[in-house]
Amino acid sequence: MSRTSGQPSAVSRQQRRNRRLAVLLTTGLALASCAGLPTRSERLAGPASSPRPEAPKSASSADLFSTPVRVSPQPAGTLPSPLLVTVSEAVLLTLQNNRAFAVQRYNRSLTRTFEEEQRAAFDPVLSASASRQWQRQPAGGTAGTQSSQATDLTLSAEEFLPTGTSLNLRLSGQSASTPADDSARVGLTVTQSLLRGFGTDVNFASLRQARLDTLVSEYELRGFAESLVAQTEQAYWDYTLAKRRIEIVDQSLALARQQLEETEQRIRVGQLAEIERVAAEAEVALRKENEIDARSRLATARLALLRLLNPPGGALWSREIDVLDPPVARQEGLDDVEDHVRLALRLRPELNQARLQVQRGDLEVVKTRNGLLPKLDAFVALGKSGYAASFGGALGDIDGKGYDAQAGLTLEFPWGNRAPQAAERRATLGRSQDLEALENLTQLAQVDVRTAHIEANRLKEQVVATTATRKLQEEKLRAETEKFRVGKSTNLLVAQAQRDLLESQIGEVEAAVNSLKAVVDLYRQDGSLLNRLGIAAPGGEPVEAPAR
Repeated sequence: MSRTSGQPSAVSRQQRRNRRLAVLLTTGLALASCAGLPTRSERLAGPASSPRPEAPKSASSADLFSTPVRVSPQPAGTLPSPLLVTVSEAVLLTLQNNRAFAVQRYNRSLTRTFEEEQRAAFDPVLSASASRQWQRQPAGGTAGTQSSQATDLTLSAEEFLPTGTSLNLRLSGQSASTPADDSARVGLTVTQSLLRGFGTDVNFASLRQARLDTLVSEYELRGFAESLVAQTEQAYWDYTLAKRRIEIVDQSLALARQQLEETEQRIRVGQLAEIERVAAEAEVALRKENEIDARSRLATARLALLRLLNPPGGALWSREIDVLDPPVARQEGLDDVEDHVRLALRLRPELNQARLQVQRGDLEVVKTRNGLLPKLDAFVALGKSGYAASFGGALGDIDGKGYDAQAGLTLEFPWGNRAPQAAERRATLGRSQDLEALENLTQLAQVDVRTAHIEANRLKEQVVATTATRKLQEEKLRAETEKFRVGKSTNLLVAQAQRDLLESQIGEVEAAVNSLKAVVDLYRQDGSLLNRLGIAAPGGEPVEAPAR
């Protein structure tokens, strides 16, 4: 048929299809440019109603470890988009939003209030008092009565010095109803402890203990943060393993169904007996069971990871998570175990807490030994008084020649002194107990690090072994399938080969995930986990070991 017959040629039809495709592509690109393709940060953030926290590099460690500011929950809107996170971003989300960590961060601020309370012992104390007195008494030698009135005013300032010195500055005045009875006095009293309570060592002890308690709270916070970060990384890899397990099981289910279809085809053409269908169907049913279990594990792992991350926005428990880091075991080798042990002895938070506890016990011994001494105080009181017909005149008369002075000693010593002696023995025994506890913790830390190092090395070797096993199981299944197709094998043997391959595939991923988790646990045991992640946290300085 000629082209002039009115029928379009194949070339012209193809050109029109190309033009229509070009128009569709141009329209799609225009719509995409108007709407704006989502960036990676927008995918992480989800919808506009649920903003995502900042990226890890822009976060301040001071913000992560300071007292949290409570933020009102956002109203629940549409279902948020999946949360796309790497393992480092998951750690940041946990430190920013985890509820348990928010509770723990208050402890450091609460402990600092005790330090301020102990420092207040050296603050000046100002006081004032005023009173009015009325009195009526019989007049001498008559049947009448005599009335009198008096007004007392007192102003004082008192301060206790770390040397054991008490200063008291006092201004007092009295205004009476009778003439020339108004008086005023200014006086200074200095009291110095000579035995019990003498010196800055004992008087600063409580304040120094409060400061040590603040340091202890910082190491506690660091230890909690390291444990929480380790839990987050391990939960991240558990969730990754659960997702990968579903993929492997789905592939295995598809393979079992393919085997069932091939078996049914061969039964229909008479190449296999009817009984062969049972083994193939049983294998499909078993794969479905595995799929149900795998999805249940994924749901449980997702809830555990969401609980740790606690991302902002509504519909927390409905939020899906997409992990971006693959479960690939680290190729680099571990440091020598002795290096990890030395790190642990320097950085483990509980060891540093125990050393601070020994220092606190030293201060308690100082306090209780000072308490064994008698209380012997020397005091000096100097004053000047003025008298006049009015209170103002009495104040003006203070600079006259009249003065008063007093000096003396006071001694106090309880009979037997049993309570201070018991307190001193308790403090001494407590310090010895703290030293033994420190030695025990040191030994336990070394065992923990060495055990974690052994496990990390074992799992690293296990990754290589499981990879080799998986490759061999693939070859075994391929060989068994070929034998089945030529009639030299059975569905039962093919199914067994499929199961072995499934177990080896899951075992390979489990070995990689367990290796990653073991390295995280090793870094947690030696106290370097936060440092390796680049997270600056309080309590990073090692405490000097105490003397026996």
